[in-house]
Amino acid sequence: MNKLANLEKTTDSKTLIQHCKDVLNQNWRDGFTVPSSNLYPFQWLWDSGFIAMGWSFIDMERARQEIKTLLAAQWSNGFLPHIIFHDDSAEKQYFPGADFQGAYTNAFAPKHVKTSGITQPPVLGFVLEYLFEKEYDLALHKEFYVNAIQSIVHFHEYLYLNRDPYNEGLVYIRHNWESGTDNSAAWDSIWKTYTPPTYDVQRKDTSHVNQAQRPTKKDYNYYLHLIELSKQCEYDEKKMFEELPFLVQDPLFNSLLVASNESLVRMAIELNMPEVAQKCSSWLTKTSLSINEKLYDEKLGLYGYYDLKNNRFISIATSMGFSPLFAGIVPQERALRMTKIIEGVDFQGTDLDGYLCPSLAYTDPEFDAKRYWRGPVWLNINWLLYKGFTNYGFKNIADKIKNDSITLVAQNGFYEYFSPIPTENEQNGFGGQNFSWTAAMLLDMLN
Repeated sequence: MNKLANLEKTTDSKTLIQHCKDVLNQNWRDGFTVPSSNLYPFQWLWDSGFIAMGWSFIDMERARQEIKTLLAAQWSNGFLPHIIFHDDSAEKQYFPGADFQGAYTNAFAPKHVKTSGITQPPVLGFVLEYLFEKEYDLALHKEFYVNAIQSIVHFHEYLYLNRDPYNEGLVYIRHNWESGTDNSAAWDSIWKTYTPPTYDVQRKDTSHVNQAQRPTKKDYNYYLHLIELSKQCEYDEKKMFEELPFLVQDPLFNSLLVASNESLVRMAIELNMPEVAQKCSSWLTKTSLSINEKLYDEKLGLYGYYDLKNNRFISIATSMGFSPLFAGIVPQERALRMTKIIEGVDFQGTDLDGYLCPSLAYTDPEFDAKRYWRGPVWLNINWLLYKGFTNYGFKNIADKIKNDSITLVAQNGFYEYFSPIPTENEQNGFGGQNFSWTAAMLLDMLN
């Protein structure tokens, strides 16, 4: 019997910490951690980054192994895939699997393991520094950090060489899954520009989670069409840039790239890797400037998205619009304005009692408290915002984000995401259960 199936509601920090450890231990496999045992049976890139941070409180060897296993699946051109399909037997649990995605046709793809052909937000730089700062024997594990830094720099180099066509310092994503915010309402205006085929496929996610909490079947037609087009291009970057209808400069993706570059600079200096420090410093300066010049939405007071394919700005209030705070690149005047926004009706509702931070503003007509990235609270984003507001000195907001996160898990369990709307005697946790990054992020907040 799964001892985590019916976690008791508790606000006791020691009990919550033990539950966090139980979740991660349950989801550990041979060298990596699955996000959720039934819904996501493989290894995901940015999930594993956050999860490694959680493991650092429990077992540093597993924390390092999580990163090693990710980097072992790196393509020869530096690309890091968002899914590593370690276990062929788990293909029955997940769609689209390795065969549908067909990334192995690309000459750069690894031969020893199947992967996807799309990536996810570049968290590994700041994740590695998180481990680096907690390392109990740096001399013993120096080789691990040097090798990991070199691999992550190779990934960033791939991004700047292949995803920054106008040399702006802003890299683009070519599939909505690369944003990590899969069915965000930010993509709706792009979907309206073309009509994909209808795919008659057997989804696996809706056999584990209520359809009302997941992307719609119509949404999946767009997602699968982008994969089909990518396969037709054999995942060739130049061809995909020309053929794909989805090319977006995303504020979250680029802000995390800045934060990771900054972490790489600090570690490279300490480990006497001057060329790496210089390269990453140059990247982060250029990307920081471009985020502030091109992705700031003066009207909303938040950061938005740029649709490269249709040459237009996407103005929408999402929790990701606060992400440049985590990178520390927001001018103080803008940061102050952002505090007013997160404290207002857009992100706390008309009664100003909602849980922070909903993934889409309450005032957006597409807001849905239960459906994936169209309203629910996610603990990984909350952790980023908690750190961002803390670093800018906005303690009250940071504390609310932290306390709301703890409360949501304590009252509902270790779910994938949560409704931001307070209710009594009603389940507010949705998606996958016993979710790994929920446990990992909570460990940091509780410690």
